[in-house]
Amino acid sequence: MSANTSLEEFEALLNESFENDTPAEGSVVKGRVIGIEAGQAIIDVGYKMEGRVDLKEFSGPDQPPEIEEGDSVEVYLERVENACGEAVVSRDKARREAAWDRLEKAYEKEERVEGALFGRVKGGFTVDLGGAVAFLPGSQVDVRPVRDAGPLMGMAQPFQILKMDRRRGNIVVSRRAILEESRAEQRAEIVGRLTEGDVVDGVVKNITDYGAFVDLGGVDGLLHVTDMAWRRVNHPSEILSVGETIKVQVIRINRETHRISLGMKQLQDDPWNAVEADYPPESIHKGRVTNITDYGAFVELAPGVEGLVHVSEMSWTKKNVHPGKIVSTSQEVDVMVLEIDTAKRRVSLGLKQTQGNPWEKFETVSPVGTKVEGRVRNITEFGLFIGLEGGIDGMVHLSDIDDRERPGEEALQGYRKGDSVKAVVTGIDTEKERISLSIKALNDNRFTDATATAGLKRGNVVTVDVTGIEDGGIEVEYNGIKSFIRRSDLSRDRAEQRPERFSVGDKVDACVTGLNTKTRRLGLSIKAREIADEKDVVEQYGSSDSGASLGDILGAALKNQGDE
Repeated sequence: MSANTSLEEFEALLNESFENDTPAEGSVVKGRVIGIEAGQAIIDVGYKMEGRVDLKEFSGPDQPPEIEEGDSVEVYLERVENACGEAVVSRDKARREAAWDRLEKAYEKEERVEGALFGRVKGGFTVDLGGAVAFLPGSQVDVRPVRDAGPLMGMAQPFQILKMDRRRGNIVVSRRAILEESRAEQRAEIVGRLTEGDVVDGVVKNITDYGAFVDLGGVDGLLHVTDMAWRRVNHPSEILSVGETIKVQVIRINRETHRISLGMKQLQDDPWNAVEADYPPESIHKGRVTNITDYGAFVELAPGVEGLVHVSEMSWTKKNVHPGKIVSTSQEVDVMVLEIDTAKRRVSLGLKQTQGNPWEKFETVSPVGTKVEGRVRNITEFGLFIGLEGGIDGMVHLSDIDDRERPGEEALQGYRKGDSVKAVVTGIDTEKERISLSIKALNDNRFTDATATAGLKRGNVVTVDVTGIEDGGIEVEYNGIKSFIRRSDLSRDRAEQRPERFSVGDKVDACVTGLNTKTRRLGLSIKAREIADEKDVVEQYGSSDSGASLGDILGAALKNQGDE
């Protein structure tokens, strides 16, 4: 072998040795601190290569650097040689690479990792996971919103990796998941020690519209508003406050969901045990209105005992009025117990029963035949409704307005709402809450005088005085009894059925066609009298079959009456 060949082989072996032993750029290598100067550590990474690293890369968050000459450290080799002939190395990148390897293994195994909060960013915080920086969303800091995260900064604590992307350098962690897991274990342990019926102390943590959450020493229970007291509680804040220590009873436990239902009223005597004895039917008690609805009002008789006054039992006279127009919340009222259902825990109450039946009172004060006065409240096609004392109404039927048998519209003419009207009570039905009145009876009081109607019967001919002329007929009076003869009854001859042929003060003979003392009506007809007269003439002078005409017979009769 020649000398040149040996030299070439040696050079190739030497180059191969350099290539195999010199670390590749972008890898982590071990080095030794050979000096510290100007805030930097000089690292000998071997192969006659030295690099410099800022001391701050050897310190943790809010901690001084811990490094001395002679220490062995790992650094990340970025370049083998820079312009100054030194290797470019980084302690941070070395720690990051090692951290990523470690965190990926923990993420795959769903293991916890340790880290420390060291900065605040938009939407959350930054966490140092031993070289790798992760993002902690604000919602993942604690099980409840954290107002001040200062005490958590720089403190080493466990985290759960939610997701990570090494290529993009993204890691998202959660502290809340660790706390929830710990709380779940603690909750299971506490729930396991509780049994339904236990009486325990708790602290009110939160109050809502439907109840309160009570801390039983690591586990929360729900105290529903309906289980706070036997009485009605409109809002839990009426009897509880946050931070207050209370005694509660465990009502129900769901072992699967670890949900606990609590009660306060269960520790007190049930007032319904004495309801039947304390509030017998038809007894009257004083109560307080607690709630008003469209269908009635709830009245508290005692703490925990409420009854309903249905809208139909609120007022004798206000039938279609909202309960809020009759009573108001917190008002004290007298009520009567109507019915008790202990199984359904219901008490039916009456408000109007304590105020007296106005129809019964009216019957006592104003019996049938009494004259009354009131104002027209309503006008209908069948009569007038008159407002009377006690807030009740009486009705004047069309047939009781006057003696004239006229169409409804004519009979109601002259009456308006608010008009003051006098009438006579003709009937009272307290059960049906009805009062019958009559206006025409005011002029028929002579009916009650036996001498005025003595011997008077249907078919009698009486002499009456004309007191008024109208288009529909004439008003007349007999022994103080007023009546009305309609146009059609003024004469048998249609041409003579003219009211204007009569004058006020005239005396005329009329036939009694009806006499009803109950309705106080006297029916009269001139036409009926004329027909009756003709019948008498025919009977006296013979039938028209004799050859004489009806006119001849009437003429002869009138002549004889004249001779007499």
